[in-house]
Amino acid sequence: MITLHTNHGEIKLSLDAEKAPKTAANFEKYVKEGFYDGTVFHRVIDGFMVQGGGFTEDMEQKRSGETIENEANNGLSNKVGTIAMARTSDPHSATAQFFININDNTFLDFKSESAQGWGYCVFGEVAEGMDVVNKIKAVSTGNRGMHQDVPLDAVIIEKVTIEE
Repeated sequence: MITLHTNHGEIKLSLDAEKAPKTAANFEKYVKEGFYDGTVFHRVIDGFMVQGGGFTEDMEQKRSGETIENEANNGLSNKVGTIAMARTSDPHSATAQFFININDNTFLDFKSESAQGWGYCVFGEVAEGMDVVNKIKAVSTGNRGMHQDVPLDAVIIEKVTIEE
C-alpha cells in the first residue's frame, strides 16, 4: 500500500504488480527515492483525471529517470479510481508522472500495438481516499505559463509513504 499525503488529505493506492510488474516497480522506485515528495497535482480536469508526479509547486519540471515499456496491454481498464502512467505521444515514454482517473476513460485503454492504439497503462487503484481525489478534482484551475488546467491553489503531494 502506498499513501500519497497531500494538503487535501491522504490517498491510499494499491498497485497491481501482477498485471503491471514493470510499471508498479518503477512507481515504487520513485516513491522509495522520495521523488514525489513536494510535487504537485499540476493538471486537474474535472470529469477526466488528476495528474501529478512531475512538477514542483513553482511548476519546475523534476528530472526523472529512464522511460519504461508500456504495459497497457495488461487487460486493466482506465476506470474511475484507477491510477495510470502519463506519457507523451510516444507509447513507451512514461517515466514518473501518473494520473488518477475520475471518470471511466476507456478511450485511454489499450487497443493495439500501434502509436494510436497503445493506450495508457493502468497499474493500480485508489484503495482509500476517493473523497480526497474528489476534493482535488473540484479545485479551481487556470493557466500557468504554457500549462493549462493548473490548480490556482497548489495541490501538494507533501510526501509519499510505502507500507511493505
